[in-house]
Amino acid sequence: MENITEYIRLELEKKQDLKYRDFNAKLIPNVDIERMIGVRAPEIKKLAKKIYKTESYKLFLEDLPHKYHDEYLLHIQIINLLDNYEETIYSIEKVLPYIDNWAVCDALAPKILKKYPEDFYEKIVKYLSSDRVYTVRFGIVSLMSNYLDEHYKKEYLDIVSEIKSSEYYVNMAIAWYVSYALIKQYDDAIELIKSGKMDKFVHNKSIQKAIESLRINQETKNYIRTLKKK
Repeated sequence: MENITEYIRLELEKKQDLKYRDFNAKLIPNVDIERMIGVRAPEIKKLAKKIYKTESYKLFLEDLPHKYHDEYLLHIQIINLLDNYEETIYSIEKVLPYIDNWAVCDALAPKILKKYPEDFYEKIVKYLSSDRVYTVRFGIVSLMSNYLDEHYKKEYLDIVSEIKSSEYYVNMAIAWYVSYALIKQYDDAIELIKSGKMDKFVHNKSIQKAIESLRINQETKNYIRTLKKK
């Protein structure tokens, strides 16, 4: 493969689904539809596995910025396949400045990171202090995905709940995190909600997302509903 990016673009265009592109464009309004090819997630993952089997994937990960949203989705899925921690962190930090939407951000979830909870947490602290919206969001979502079970510490919940931002996609990530904490670490999370220290939007969105969850019983939902800010 002489020009891996050109090859990938042609492969993505072969899998284009215009109806899917138009539907997806409505879900990601801050990405111009002209930057979307319209390739479904299973096809993206299948192509990522194919590219990853060749050394050329390294050239693609270095070839930034990409032209199309779908190329970033493929890029993220290749990173998710990496099995070396140092290479994974390098690749994450290489692409983070170019991520400009929630769909690409939230898809970035390499399994290898779970094996290095202490090292990765140090990276997350840095991401949370970034001035880039989706770098902060990635840090929050990573804490939610990797640190609400056996690696949970109450201080993580405190750190997320104390983030103050005017950015919608950061605040929605905080609410998403708190709603998951209500599922997995209820005692600490309900104390946070009862304290009322989060701003009204994040507070109420956290409750709304928890109420929408199928993993919280109705009695608990009824109680949480009474804690909404008016």
